[in-house]
Order: sequence, then structure tokens, then C-alpha cells
Amino acid sequence: MANLKQIAAELSLSVTTVSRALKDGPEVHPSTVARVKEVAKRVGYVPNHHGRALKTGQTLTLTAVLPMETRDYLSDLAKLPLIEGMTLAARQAGYSLSIYSTTPDDDPVESVQRLLQAHSADGLIITRMVSGDPRVRLLLDQGIPFVAFGRTDLGIAYPYVDIDNEQIAYEATRRLMDKGCRRIALQLLVQKDQASATRLAGYRRAMAEAGIPIDQSLIGDGTFTMESSAAWFDRLLASSDRPTGLACANELGLLGALHALGRRGLVPGRDVHIVTRDNTRLARFLPANIGVHSVDMADVGHKLIEVLESRIANPLGPVATILLQGRFEPAE
Repeated sequence: MANLKQIAAELSLSVTTVSRALKDGPEVHPSTVARVKEVAKRVGYVPNHHGRALKTGQTLTLTAVLPMETRDYLSDLAKLPLIEGMTLAARQAGYSLSIYSTTPDDDPVESVQRLLQAHSADGLIITRMVSGDPRVRLLLDQGIPFVAFGRTDLGIAYPYVDIDNEQIAYEATRRLMDKGCRRIALQLLVQKDQASATRLAGYRRAMAEAGIPIDQSLIGDGTFTMESSAAWFDRLLASSDRPTGLACANELGLLGALHALGRRGLVPGRDVHIVTRDNTRLARFLPANIGVHSVDMADVGHKLIEVLESRIANPLGPVATILLQGRFEPAE
């Protein structure tokens, strides 16, 4: 396997220059960078990350803490685009990505503490943020590079990438109103998660602007598997004052709602209008008249790694915060 010395000898350059050129060092002339990379590609040069790790004390591993929904496997499949994005971005940055899976019964703080004690990663990605999330302060106090997928309300600066769930829920509610809906049901996920709190805020804002009072019986929260979503929405449809609109939390909640409608002979887009958030593009392949807020989770994964890599390279640099919007696709 080719090494830096062989490339340097072929080009009559020093090993230091070759090394800097492969890292796009600004001190190396662009034409030299191009020549070095051309030879490196031709001879099949692969960086020795293990050797670099021994010299620097880095593991060259990034770890994402991802809660798994045990006994609800389709919910976990919806995480695959996020994992794909993180994996590819980490590889491009010279890192490997490890997934630290937790169960609903695991304490999130204890999980992070175990990772810190293991010293197995150069940086962490934490997910499923809650109000006053203690993991943020713990990681800041420990000086560990990290990025959060989501926000919390601690009032301190920390790096995050998030989706504007408040705006998505607000727009979904307004679009249902534009269809003439006034009885609008809202699906939330786990109530303690900040994503649910922001969705609820967007829904409340839209309803307040329209002068429509909130009916708490139309707001549901839970994991919203297909089964639980079907059972919840079926109860609402059994009411004498059933909802005419539904803002779904995700594609699995949508499938359950469609099942409940089908059992009662009701048609989405005619009897009940629906807008859903969709991370997997599944909703676009369903034979139903549904409005969709699409979120590119692979892009979210890329951005998480980019922010984390920047934090590792410059721990005292600006704290990056990214808020991504959903892209609305109207019902056909």
C-alpha cells in the first residue's frame, strides 16, 4: 500500500508538503495540491487514521446516542436516513460513526456518563431533547465536543441542529383552516420532548390567530405507533363532533389515521383533511389526498456532523446553531 514517502519521492517533494497538500493546507500552492492528490488517487493512498490517532490521542470516532423504540420497529426504520447522513459525512471528515442505542427505560444522563467514562469518542451527538435537558450542562462542564439534534430551554449557548417543528405545525394548522377545517386534531409525540412542545406552540399560535378555542380532547400525545394512532383517531371519529382536519406527527401516525378512516368508510381529503410531517417520503406513495411537510433527514445528519467536526477542531469558536425548515408539498 502506498504511503506518504512514496508519493513524496515520486513528486520530489517533502513528506511534510505532501501531508499538508492532502489536507488542502493553505500554505501549499493549489497546483501542488492538485498534483499530490492526482498521484495519491492513482497509487491508491489511504490515510493511516490509526497512526494519527496514536499521535494525537484522538479516537477518530464520533458517537450518536439514539433512543430505539423497542417493539416498534418501523419507528426505528425512520431513523435510517438520519444515520445514513451522519455516516457519510463522518467518513468524508475522516471519522467513523458509532451508534449508541438506548431503550425507553434507560436514563439519558447515565447513558452519556457511561460514554464519557469510556473515552471512546472524540465527540457526541445527543438526540431527543427535553425541557431543561441536563445532558447539555453536563457536556459543557466536561468540555466534551458535542452537538444536539434539537433544542432545550436552558438559556445557555450550545451547538445544535434542529427542525422548525413550531413553524411546521403552524403551517399545517393554517393550511387545514384554508380547507375550511375548524375542528383540527393534533398529534404530538412523547409529551416531554421539546419537539412536541414546539409543535404544540405552533398549533396554539395558529388557532389563536384564527380565533378558534383550543379543545384539549383533539390533542393526543404518545409514541404514535400505527396501532396507537389508529386507536386514538378512531375514538375522535366516533365523536358526534368529530375532527375535520388532522395534523399528523409523522408517517406512522399517518398510517394509523388512514386505517381508522378506512374502517369507517371515510375519505382523506374529502371527509377529513390531513397534513403530515414525513421523514421518509412514504406519504407521497400512498393513494391518499394528503398535504406533506417533507424533512430531509439525511441532510440533517450531514449538518450534525459538520457542526460537531467544527466544534472538535475549534472548541472555543462560535457556537453553531442551525434551524431547518420543512418543505411543504400540497395534496394532489
